Amino acid sequence: MKPWLWAATLLVYAFLYVPLAIVALFSFNDSLLNAQWVGFTLDWYRKLFADEAMLTAAANSLFIALLSSSIATVLGAMAGIAMHRWRTRWLPLLVITPVAMPEILLGVSLLLFFRQVLDLTLGFFSILIAHITFSIGFVAIVVRARLAGMDESLFEAARDLGATPWQTFRHITLPLILPALTAGFLMSFTLSIDDFVITFFVAGVGVTTLPLQIYSMIKVAVSPEVNAVSTLLMALTATLIFFATRLAPELLKGQR
Repeated sequence: MKPWLWAATLLVYAFLYVPLAIVALFSFNDSLLNAQWVGFTLDWYRKLFADEAMLTAAANSLFIALLSSSIATVLGAMAGIAMHRWRTRWLPLLVITPVAMPEILLGVSLLLFFRQVLDLTLGFFSILIAHITFSIGFVAIVVRARLAGMDESLFEAARDLGATPWQTFRHITLPLILPALTAGFLMSFTLSIDDFVITFFVAGVGVTTLPLQIYSMIKVAVSPEVNAVSTLLMALTATLIFFATRLAPELLKGQR
């Protein structure tokens, strides 16, 4: 690679990751104003774990992420298998549209659907449905990519040996797509726990997630406590993405 390409690459990565490093660094800053470095402290993490509102929001986010990811993994797996088996034009369009749609447009659409069509009170259930909606497409893409790289003769051999469709799925298809299912679950969990835009539109008065709680705290100023929770959230997200890429590395390499 030419030197100017290396320089451009380093500048792009610096633009992306230096602000994140600064957030993590200043979460240990012994200063309330957080304008300059004063000294090292862990007090902001202690205050964070004693903040009842923040802990409640974190618990809500974790529960919604776990539940929505589990449901989206099941539905996304079925959608991915259907897209692979029946190669119609409309099915991929229906499944992948929520993935390609801008989040603000999806959030407004779901808000209008919940309030004007279903007359649903916004709250936990509306957030759960919204997170399932935008997660299904990601799982379906991962599962479809996994199935596209498999040898079809395996399924034909199972049918020739007298296996029923359920036995073929349980003994052959499911074990082979299990890494893709796990990667899709982790991806859905990461997207759900980090989501702000869609959740902002569909959340009710009584339910607050972690991103919404962080947003309400930075309206006045960015305190070191916000830096602390952001650092923990970044660490959790990075860990989940790491495991997802380790379980299905071919998805990032574009191999099928």
